[in-house]
Amino acid sequence: MIKPSTNIILAMVAVALLTATLSGAARAQSSERSALGSAAALQPLRAGVTESLIFAELDAHNEARKSALQDYTSIRTYQVADTKGKVHAEEIGRMEFRAPDQKKFVTTSERGSGMIRRMALNPLISSEIEAAAGKVHHDSSISADNYSLVLLGEQQVGVHRCFVAQADPKRRDKYLFEGKLWIDVDDYAVVRIEGHPAKKLSFWIERADFVRQYQKIDRFWLPEKDETFVQVRLYGKKILTINHEDYVVNGAQHNEGPSSDGEFRAVASVLPN
Repeated sequence: MIKPSTNIILAMVAVALLTATLSGAARAQSSERSALGSAAALQPLRAGVTESLIFAELDAHNEARKSALQDYTSIRTYQVADTKGKVHAEEIGRMEFRAPDQKKFVTTSERGSGMIRRMALNPLISSEIEAAAGKVHHDSSISADNYSLVLLGEQQVGVHRCFVAQADPKRRDKYLFEGKLWIDVDDYAVVRIEGHPAKKLSFWIERADFVRQYQKIDRFWLPEKDETFVQVRLYGKKILTINHEDYVVNGAQHNEGPSSDGEFRAVASVLPN
């Protein structure tokens, strides 16, 4: 068996992270180390909550919140590292979004391997921008068309009370995932996803486990951190991380004038591609 070149491996790792990120996007998310280790114990599900109710509320709330999101900026940090914490490459920049489908990334600093940035991080960023503009479309929404949910109960995750569900994809598609969902009981927003792609990515990628955590900002739920643990055949384990910080939401809209009360109340959570 011929061992693949480093360039090919890095490209496959980028695909693994991109797939995991798209799988968890939910259009608005089994890791080795879960941040839920200190979370409260699972509690019984309240009466009247069903799979169909969860899907209906997710869809309705996401549509309302999507219409309220006019723009945002955030600081992104992309990293490729090994399990010992050695950073092979890092790129930091500002992601700018303007409704309905415009994204732009402006790099402010970079370090580490230029080859990894060119072969892995830059294509990853470009793919997200293309997906936002509709140039590449994959139906990865958390919907009844794509998933079956097994409701497991309720759990307190930090300050958020969440429904907990096992998500099972209805088809073996690398842009869908298999894993667990945590959904805020009031906002019907995805708080966290842990899982892996529903279809194996390639012969060389033995497994890609991801965790996506969301944060609530000005009644919006936006990505906070993505971690993908990729097991590469013959190369071992790599960790790809995206940190999302310093959000400014609807900044341009605020500069143009205050929103109406109704529009302000609609703001809650959007999980863009």
